[in-house]
Amino acid sequence: MSGTSFFSSPPLYTTSTTTKYSHSPSPDRLKFLIDKSKNIRQLLQIHAFLIRNGLESDPVLNFRLQQSYSSLGHLQHSVAVFKRTHSPTVFSYTAIIHNHVINDLYEQAFVLYIQMLTQNIEPNAFTFSSMLKTCPLESGNALHCQALKLGYESDTYVRTALVDVYARGSDIVSARKLFDTMPERSLVSLTTMITGYAKNGHVQEARELFDGMEDRDAVCWNAMIDGYSQHGRPNEALILFRKMLLSKVKPNEVTVVAALSACAQMGVLESGRWIHAYVKSNRIQVNKHVGTAFIDMYSKSGSLEDARMVFDQMRDKDVITWNSMIVGYAMHGFSLEALQLFNVMCKLGLQPTDITFIGILSACANAGLLSEGWTYFQLMEKYLIEAKIEHYGCMVNLLGRAGQLEKAYEFVKSMKIDSDPILWGTLLTACRIHGDLRFAEKIMEFLVEQDLATSGTYVLLSNIYAASGDWDGVAKVRALMKRSGVDKEPGCSSIEVNNKVHEFLAGDMKHPKSKEIYIMLEEMNKWLEAHGYLPQTDIVLHNLGEVEKQQTLAVHSERLAIAYGLISTQAGTTIKIVKNLRVCPDCHAVTKLISKITGRKIIVRDRNRFHHFVDGSCSCGDFW
Repeated sequence: MSGTSFFSSPPLYTTSTTTKYSHSPSPDRLKFLIDKSKNIRQLLQIHAFLIRNGLESDPVLNFRLQQSYSSLGHLQHSVAVFKRTHSPTVFSYTAIIHNHVINDLYEQAFVLYIQMLTQNIEPNAFTFSSMLKTCPLESGNALHCQALKLGYESDTYVRTALVDVYARGSDIVSARKLFDTMPERSLVSLTTMITGYAKNGHVQEARELFDGMEDRDAVCWNAMIDGYSQHGRPNEALILFRKMLLSKVKPNEVTVVAALSACAQMGVLESGRWIHAYVKSNRIQVNKHVGTAFIDMYSKSGSLEDARMVFDQMRDKDVITWNSMIVGYAMHGFSLEALQLFNVMCKLGLQPTDITFIGILSACANAGLLSEGWTYFQLMEKYLIEAKIEHYGCMVNLLGRAGQLEKAYEFVKSMKIDSDPILWGTLLTACRIHGDLRFAEKIMEFLVEQDLATSGTYVLLSNIYAASGDWDGVAKVRALMKRSGVDKEPGCSSIEVNNKVHEFLAGDMKHPKSKEIYIMLEEMNKWLEAHGYLPQTDIVLHNLGEVEKQQTLAVHSERLAIAYGLISTQAGTTIKIVKNLRVCPDCHAVTKLISKITGRKIIVRDRNRFHHFVDGSCSCGDFW
C-alpha cells in the first residue's frame, strides 16, 4: 500500500485559487485516519506523513498518535511520540500515564506522574482516575490526599476509583465510607462497591447492594456470581447464574468462568455440560481462560474424557491450561498420563510452575512412585521453584504409602516452612493404613503440644485406636476433643440427578424419596451379605454393640447417595458421588462390591482424590 492510499476519496485536500494545489488533508481528516488505523503499518505511514509535512508537533495529532499506538500494543512508539512533544500538557501526560497503567506498568506510570508534578503541571480528574486504577493502597492514600487538596475527591470518576483502591487493599470500611458519601451513584460505582465486597468475602453485603440496583450490566452480575463462587457458596453462584440467563443481560467469558468454577466445586457434571452447550449455541468465545475452566470443571466432576477433549481442541494453551490437565489426571489416579503430559509440556518449551509440580508429585504419590517422586521434587530447584506446603504434603503421602513413616516424620520436622494440620493428617492416615498405633500416638502428642490438632487429626487417631480395639484410647481422644472444643465435621455426600443436586448426611431421612432409598439399602445389604461382606465395625468410634455398629455403618452418607443413584438412574450408567470427607474403609469396601454386583462404574470424589470403582476394584489401589 502506498503512503498516500489512506488519503483517497472523499477528497482530503483543499484547493487554493493559486496555480499551486495543496494536497494536505485537513486536521479533522487526519484525526479520523489516526483513530481508525487498524494495524501498526497504517499508523506508521500516517505518522511518516505528519513528519514529512511538519505536523509532528501538533498537540492534538500527537495525542491521537499516542492513544492509537498504545491501543495497537506498541507502547514504545507511544512513549517516543510523547518524548518529542514540546511543552506537554496535562492531557498528553494523562494519556501516556493511562497507556502505562493499562499495560500493568504502574511503577513507570508513577514516575511519569512525579515528572508531571515537577514540571508544575497540575493533574486533572482523568489523571487521578488513571493513576488510581491499579495503584497499591499506600500510593492510593497519597493520591487521595492530593485529590482532596485539589478539589477532585468529589468527582464521580475519582471517587469511584478511590472506592476501588480501598476495596482492593482490603480496607472495606474506608471504601464504604467513600461510597456512602458519593453525591451521585452510577452503575460503575455500585459495581465497584459490589466487587470490593465480593472479593473480600462480604458476599451478603454485596448481595444487598446488588438486589437494590434497578439496572445491572454483565460486569455487575459477574462480580456477584464470582463472589459466591470464590467464597465457598457455589450453589448460590449457580442459582444467580440461572437468574442472569432469565434477565436481558447476556453472559460473557467471565460469567462462564465463574459459573464453571462453581460447577467444579460441587462436582455437578450435568450442569457443567449444560453450560458447555450454552457456550456453543451462543457462540461465546472459548479463550484459554474459558477452556481451562472447562478442563478444571470436567476433571473435578469426574469426566476426564471430556476434560481431555477440551484440552486437545484448544489452540491457545498456556502453562495454566497444561497444569489443569496434569492435576486432573493426578487427582483421578492416572499417574502415567500426568507424567507423560508433563514431558510433552517441557519439550514444547513451557516453563513448569509450582502448580505443575503439585500435580506431578501428587501423581507420583497416588501411584506409589517413590524414586520418581524424589527426582521430581529435586527437579524443582532447576526451575528455581521453592517447595511449598503442598509439595511437602505430596512427599509425606508418598513416603507414608511406602511405609517409611519414620522417614516421613523426620522429613516434616526438617522442613524449611511451618507444617500444617493437613500435612500431619496425611502422616496419621499412613499410620492408620499400616496399623502403627505407637507412631500415631507420638505424632498426636506433638500436635497437641503445638496446638495443631484438628477434628480431622483427632478422628484419625480415634480410628486407629478403634481398629485395634482400644476403646479406652477412643474415649481418651473423645475427652481431648471435648476439652479442646473440637467437633467432628459431619460427613455429607451429594449426587447430581437431572441437573439437581441431592445431599445426604449419615442416617438422613429428610429426602422426599427416603422410603425408596431405605428399601434399596436393604436390597444392597442382601447383595453384600450374599457376596461375603463383613462390616468393618472396628472403625465405629462409639463403644456400641456389634449390631448397633453395623446399623451405623449401613446408613453412612455415601451409601444413601449410592442407593439414590441406583433407583434414580438407568441401569449401566455411571454413578458419581461427591463427599466432603475421606471415604471410610468400610464404605470403600462396600462401594467396590456394589460396582461388581451391579456392573456399574461408581466414581467418588472425596476430600483427597477421586476413586474409580469398576468391577470390584478401585483406582486408588486401596491407599487413600
